Amino acid sequence: MRSRRLPAIAALLALPLAACGNAVHADPLSATAPAGFTIPAPTGPGAVGTVELHLVDGTRRDPWVPSRPRELMVSVWYPVQQPASGPAPYLRPGVARVLDQSTALGVIQPGTVDWAGARTHAADSAPAGRTARPVVLYSPGFGVPRVLGTTIAEELVSRGYVVVTMDHTYETAPVEFPGGRVESQRLPEESPGRTKTAIDTRVADTRFVLDRLAALTRGRNPDAEGRPLPHGLARTLDLSKVGLVGHSAGGVQAAEVMRVDRRVHAGINMDGTMQYGDRYMPVARTGLDRPFMLMGAATGRSPQTHRTNPSWGSFWTNSTGWKRDLNAPRASHYSYTDVQAVLPALDTELDIPAEARTALIGTVDPTRMTSSLRAYVTAFFDHTLRGRPSPILNKPSPRHPDIHFIR
Repeated sequence: MRSRRLPAIAALLALPLAACGNAVHADPLSATAPAGFTIPAPTGPGAVGTVELHLVDGTRRDPWVPSRPRELMVSVWYPVQQPASGPAPYLRPGVARVLDQSTALGVIQPGTVDWAGARTHAADSAPAGRTARPVVLYSPGFGVPRVLGTTIAEELVSRGYVVVTMDHTYETAPVEFPGGRVESQRLPEESPGRTKTAIDTRVADTRFVLDRLAALTRGRNPDAEGRPLPHGLARTLDLSKVGLVGHSAGGVQAAEVMRVDRRVHAGINMDGTMQYGDRYMPVARTGLDRPFMLMGAATGRSPQTHRTNPSWGSFWTNSTGWKRDLNAPRASHYSYTDVQAVLPALDTELDIPAEARTALIGTVDPTRMTSSLRAYVTAFFDHTLRGRPSPILNKPSPRHPDIHFIR
């Protein structure tokens, strides 16, 4: 969620076409073998597990489909004693099928990528570790699935965190529920009011997820179908130390959640403008009294910093807690997601147009940017949730030359 972003999410995923049953399929007679990809392995010492939860909020009607209660799909990523199963798929089957039938990211033609074959580095439903860990919630950008935060999630877990990634149903697309049901976007025409409703809904979603995690620590199974949970999962959650990181609209959401809910102690906004139309989000006017980090991009436009973006400037001036503003001038908006790693891997086989690649992930070195993103996110939560020294937060690092300190 930022002004002048390139390209719009609707063009990125082309999901309404697929969801309506009018998807274009690759010609099987002319298609070559679909391209595969792997996401970067986490660099920490710990093994990673993952499990999905279906959460239903019976007290809240869905703002986009009022006939239904609000329901969410989340993934819990957690430390494991040792992997007891093979790696979980990167995408659920229904989501992979929709992407396969769509012009994914606005540049990848239908049938050209083996979405279903991609794997994470996390064991599916493996027994959890024995130690309680700080919890970090992750939320994606407007219309973007939670899967694009997988590299951040796995990295944090490998370094001793539990991470919960969230989809926001009918805005995020596509979302697969138990039984294979796949829900697509169901949004009204774009307007400032729609943006404000989306952020307000995301804030309520996040607070509901925190409630369900608290119930889990008390011995309840929050999954709507009551599916078995990994052994020991509840004991891994230390909800006295909670952080929230989000990309684009998810970053604005992080700040807004912190404004209204003190259960979240620290947050990161990755390249999300804190306004809707010509109005600032409430948190941009009030600021925060707890740690927060801004991370902006710049390719093709002026850098997004508290000195150049008025909504960030207002937030910065009004915030009294620990704060940092970082910028990657050769990065673009989706450099803060898995697209930074996946697109270059696919480019070797699909010959993606240079202009489209630059619009999505800039001209920054892909491997170095992914490494820097994971390093700074981890350092921030080590500092704010664990009280550990994090020298790279204090001054520019020669190991991360693409990251500029604004303040």
